[in-house]
Amino acid sequence: MHDLQITQNLTIAASEIEITPIRAQGAGGQNVNKVSNAVHLRFDVGKSSLPEAYKLRLLALHDQRLTADGVIVIKAQEFRSLEKNRAMACERLVEMIRVAGIIRKKRKATRPTLAAKKRRLESKIKHGQTKSLRKKLS
Repeated sequence: MHDLQITQNLTIAASEIEITPIRAQGAGGQNVNKVSNAVHLRFDVGKSSLPEAYKLRLLALHDQRLTADGVIVIKAQEFRSLEKNRAMACERLVEMIRVAGIIRKKRKATRPTLAAKKRRLESKIKHGQTKSLRKKLS
């Protein structure tokens, strides 16, 4: 297995990722009890070479794949091929780390301008007048 490229300047060494073949669940015919084609990928966030900011954001994620010990466990069993499942698990890990690396801007609280308030009130008055015209005359 080769190193995983997360971003242009961030990679994870293959030695930090533990991949174990397991038996896939579900129907599979005669071969299902003999062949281990599914994959468990384990990645210890705390012991990894990721920058501290990535580690903190990954550990703060509310993701079911993250254990209480700070280990990411990803199971891949979509394909019949062990290599494809291994690649899928690695792809999911990369995507999870990329998502953790995104820093969202904090929203600045703003107030509507006086002109915006006037426009809003005028449109409410106009709408009320339109509705009053629909009433039956007594």
